[in-house]
Amino acid sequence: MSTAQEIEQAIRSLSSSERDKLLRTLPSILPELSGNAEWDRIIQDEAPRAALTELLNETESDYARDPHKFPPMTATDLNANA
Repeated sequence: MSTAQEIEQAIRSLSSSERDKLLRTLPSILPELSGNAEWDRIIQDEAPRAALTELLNETESDYARDPHKFPPMTATDLNANA
């Protein structure tokens, strides 16, 4: 049995409360679970995204023509709970 299989088996044998505790602490043990590693992967991916590029170009063009059409953003606009 591999180490990964042993770890998986051990996790499956944990009580519900211990699994919850593990779930909360895993990002500190495995930083890639925090989402930053995934964002880094996305940012570094140089694959062309034609539809996204077109959308961004259109938005930039619209903004250049009439910036007042775009409401100002605030910090609360970026809050997921807002």
